[in-house]
Amino acid sequence: MMIQRRSRPLVVACLLLAAVTSAASGCAKSETSDNAGGDSSQGAQTAKSLESSSGSGCSLQAYGAPKLDLKDAVVGFSQSEKEANPFRIAETRSIKDEAEKVGVRKLLTTNAQSQLSKQISDIQDMLSQGAQFLIVAPLNSDGLEPAFKAAAAKKVPVLTIDRKVNSTACKDHVAFLGSDFVEQGRRAADAMIKATGGKGKVAVLLGAAGNNVTTDRTKGFVDQLEAQAPGLEIVAQQTGEFARDKGQQVMEQLIQSKPDITAVYAENDEMGLGAVTALKAAGKKPGKDIKIVSVDGTRNAVQALVDGEYNAVIESNPRFGPLAFATAQKFYNGEEIPENVIISDRAYDESNAKASLGGAF
Repeated sequence: MMIQRRSRPLVVACLLLAAVTSAASGCAKSETSDNAGGDSSQGAQTAKSLESSSGSGCSLQAYGAPKLDLKDAVVGFSQSEKEANPFRIAETRSIKDEAEKVGVRKLLTTNAQSQLSKQISDIQDMLSQGAQFLIVAPLNSDGLEPAFKAAAAKKVPVLTIDRKVNSTACKDHVAFLGSDFVEQGRRAADAMIKATGGKGKVAVLLGAAGNNVTTDRTKGFVDQLEAQAPGLEIVAQQTGEFARDKGQQVMEQLIQSKPDITAVYAENDEMGLGAVTALKAAGKKPGKDIKIVSVDGTRNAVQALVDGEYNAVIESNPRFGPLAFATAQKFYNGEEIPENVIISDRAYDESNAKASLGGAF
């Protein structure tokens, strides 16, 4: 990622709330979750300390955008994937709920349905409708340049969430808000080592290609196993595209081609839950015969932990609304925003799953 450096020190010691009120839980129909969103009182995002954030600061003056009162603003939110995934349901709901709470005059929302060309046109359309500030959940790390250039031409700031883009901070976008995905991979590896005793054969269900989440979660996991558990051998890496049905299909194939697999690392919960379905259909006991660790923190995955069909879940908190709008307000107040604002994520295992179920989304 290109980084624009500045010599002056950051002046954002109180950049973001230590804990922010997350989106209120509502009722959203999903093909994969009965109650995506969870208990908002337990699911608030927390930004890590300033030292954990990185990159040079970006101010309103440096970005060259006009002053804006969010209560008199048109804000656009570009969602990347269809809302049949609990993460996306919770993310969109959080943005909508916080926009209403803040009192934003008008919130425009779009969904790219996992099509890069549509996300580009969605962003351009919101600009045509008068969007003055944009929150974007990128589909891929590359490819959104035409949309970002259109925003820059109108001096509309862009805040990216949950996936990084390979563009210049404080020029093409203000900042990135999200998790440390490499660290998520390392924590998943640690959980896998604990579940397996550090020995066995692991299959990795990779996320979608073309974004930093997949790359980073893979790197963190692979590097940690190599360093800490050479007895855990990765025998397969195959993409399940972050989808439950794809994860199930890949697991069905692996059961046939790699019958000696003893563990599965899924780079999101949906693929992990698909693997559970495939393993049960094959007469195997997920969580026992085959250890399973995944990333996200959906209610369904945490429930699988409670039921003994899972071994660990590393959270990736999707409730970006409060943090995104708090960051926007700081930005328009003239404060500098770090290039990368990293949030803290919890972890679930058999010791805390039941008690923590209400905070899952």
